[in-house]
Amino acid sequence: MNNQWWRQAVIYQVYPKSFQDTNGDGIGDLQGIIEHLPYIKRLGADAVWLSPVYCSPQVDNGYDIADYRHVDPMFGSDADMDELIKQAHHLGLKIIMDLVANHTSDQHAWFKQSRQSKDNPYSDYYIWRDPAPDGGVPNNWGSSFGGSAWTFDDTRGQYYLHYYSPQQPDLNWENPKVRQAVYDIMRYWVVKGVDGWRLDVITSISKDQQFCDRPNPKHLPYVSSGQNNGPRMHEFIAEMNREVFTPLNQLSIGEAPDSSSENVLALVAPDQHELNMVIPFEHMKSDVVPGGNGHFDLQPLDVVYLKGVLSRWQETLASVNAGSALYFENHDRARIPSRWGDDGKYRYQSATAFATALHGLRGTPFVYQGEEIGLTNTKLKLEDYEDVETKGAYHKLVEEQKVMTKSQFVEAANKVSRDHARMPIPWNGGEQGGFTTGKPWFALNPSFPQINVRNDLESKQSVFEYYQRLIKLRHELGVLTDGAYELIAPEDPHVFGYWRIDTNQRLLVIANLSAHEQSITPYSQAAEETCKIIITNYADRRSLKEPLRPYEAMIVGVANRSSSRNS
Repeated sequence: MNNQWWRQAVIYQVYPKSFQDTNGDGIGDLQGIIEHLPYIKRLGADAVWLSPVYCSPQVDNGYDIADYRHVDPMFGSDADMDELIKQAHHLGLKIIMDLVANHTSDQHAWFKQSRQSKDNPYSDYYIWRDPAPDGGVPNNWGSSFGGSAWTFDDTRGQYYLHYYSPQQPDLNWENPKVRQAVYDIMRYWVVKGVDGWRLDVITSISKDQQFCDRPNPKHLPYVSSGQNNGPRMHEFIAEMNREVFTPLNQLSIGEAPDSSSENVLALVAPDQHELNMVIPFEHMKSDVVPGGNGHFDLQPLDVVYLKGVLSRWQETLASVNAGSALYFENHDRARIPSRWGDDGKYRYQSATAFATALHGLRGTPFVYQGEEIGLTNTKLKLEDYEDVETKGAYHKLVEEQKVMTKSQFVEAANKVSRDHARMPIPWNGGEQGGFTTGKPWFALNPSFPQINVRNDLESKQSVFEYYQRLIKLRHELGVLTDGAYELIAPEDPHVFGYWRIDTNQRLLVIANLSAHEQSITPYSQAAEETCKIIITNYADRRSLKEPLRPYEAMIVGVANRSSSRNS
């Protein structure tokens, strides 16, 4: 196997619970994924990343794992998983599993044993601390879902640490037995044919063993800063690489919430022998108020910020020939046409404009289920939200801290809540969108009679067909894999334009990320020679003479030359 296959690849993410239900219980299942593998192959993807399908109480939709070695019956059987891997491989698709190694479910056998006493064999599989002198929590560390990161256990008489919900206790990576147990889980699935791993919040696994309070008065009494990049993080990830990734030729993708273009090289530089790529968060803050109250505190999309962050990542990673995941949507991110674009009149154009800007970059593009047909958010009432993170943020920001009103919070949630990405996929405009013959676990977007897979595939303006062409270009044009990157007009507040250049070819990527006409002059001047439009989301675009229309995007081939370029 080519252990660099991911450099030319596009990865399709499936959220199993919402992909396709085949038995009428309203929950997506493995047989539903198997049924649509040809659809994913038709798109042009090279690999399928599955969000967790392990046994789980589903407090956090499967990211609270009770048994890592078995499929949850809600998704099917272990034999179904074997069949999924087999059928994917038959189609030339690799399978990437989602490993949650920072924490487990409180229903995991390890935790059930650990909480029993201070001297059982699993006692230090988790992080336990005595109460503070006043009987309260050990320190001011906060949960990402709101409130303290500590919960008191009556049986053991101590607090345990959880960076997320109280039902997701954090594993103690200081214990070598814990680390080996995690590696054994991975080896188990590799034997079954798994090709790689997406590692959930992997940068959180190392904790500062002094457990001191964190200084962040604005968010007292509980704070969630400082949860990542702990003192032994690199040591632990390098060990995982030696034990699993390198000897078993596994792709490694680390979710890295606090990574930046400055510190990411320590994770992904080839000579570090840690990860193949990371999933960054920095660019997804482009509509978040700086220094505000977290990612529900929103402002209009700052295109200059977005370009700046992505450009820094492009330049930094290229300096050591390292990789990065390219994405705007996933199971934790709402739909881009609604969040940053126009989900009405210009839904097709905005969906394809952001896709063009992303897929032209150096790295590995990720496509989240439904993104390829331009799915949108919907308007939900507060009581309709299901997501534990959204509920926790409401309690923290509205009820506790009172820094947002209910109406402000709901407006923000309708932009960024994870629930929008987790709504079932509408395969057609029929009953329940063809997702299930029963009652879906979560309501479909009311737009499903209009926006669904069948309609998009039959449309003259098909988002799916545009993604197909973008992915085909990734596979055919080496300049998109290895070419240099050069930003044009960095202060343009509406247009994202850049060069991709190698010795054989020059590509100009232009995307108007606004709903208004914009000047094309900085970009047409940069491409003053004869050029050829390779792909565009406005079919009548013939040259670089006319202004850019709302959410207009294109990739242009320009005659190569050795002299300096305009920027």
